Amino acid sequence: MIKNAVKNTLILSLLVLYIGCSEFRKIQKSDDWKLKYDAALNYYEKKDYYRAIILFDQINPYIRGSAEAELVQFYYAYAHYYQKQYLLASHYFKNFHDTYNRSDYAEEAFYMYGYALYKQSPIYNLEQSSTIESIMAIQTFLNRYPGSEYRREAINIQAELRLKLEKKAYENAKLYFTLGKLNSALISLENFSKDYPDAILAEDASFLLVQASYKYAKESIPSKQKERYYDCIENYEEFIDNYPGSKYLKDIQDYYSNSINQIEKLTEDTL
Repeated sequence: MIKNAVKNTLILSLLVLYIGCSEFRKIQKSDDWKLKYDAALNYYEKKDYYRAIILFDQINPYIRGSAEAELVQFYYAYAHYYQKQYLLASHYFKNFHDTYNRSDYAEEAFYMYGYALYKQSPIYNLEQSSTIESIMAIQTFLNRYPGSEYRREAINIQAELRLKLEKKAYENAKLYFTLGKLNSALISLENFSKDYPDAILAEDASFLLVQASYKYAKESIPSKQKERYYDCIENYEEFIDNYPGSKYLKDIQDYYSNSINQIEKLTEDTL
């Protein structure tokens, strides 16, 4: 009996699917754009975004400039977003805003332009062009709509994206340090402090700068060592000024003491 019930349910489901497909094909072949328009909105409301997109594509040439076009373009962007086609969605949201900048949906569309790029943004160690574009889009949105209901969420998203860029920059410098490419590590860390002055990882980066500058001095040719140990001391003093209660205080003290000792030794050797 259970087997029969399952079988009947399966047959009924297939029948409904067949009827649905048959009905959709008839709508596709129709020359009545109004029929397709109503059907597309119906599919959209039912979250059948795949079929909605197909019909929206078919009717777009016929409704351009009409009252229906605005809603279709807005739903068209959202349909791609819900299909997780985020780059396409961001493009269509931006296009909607540019075309209908006086629309009641314009503000939301511009926010979704940045948000869709945010959804496309990969993990921090991958290429970050969509992250940068999203940050720029969201900043433009905040400038253009300072009183928006999406403002708080936009600020939070922007902070999250900036942290991703910050982490990528820090991890790149750390990798150079680990691989022994100390000059590249130092350049990356100096750029990090310029690009992310208020970074969450600023303390870690500053500590790594002391480590890298000490190791760089230690591995330099004798004629360059004294100057580079002084660089390490300068980085140490800046770290202490900025982070007097740091968790790295004990470790960093050793780099300072060793640098002083090495400078004294190098000075004695030249006498």
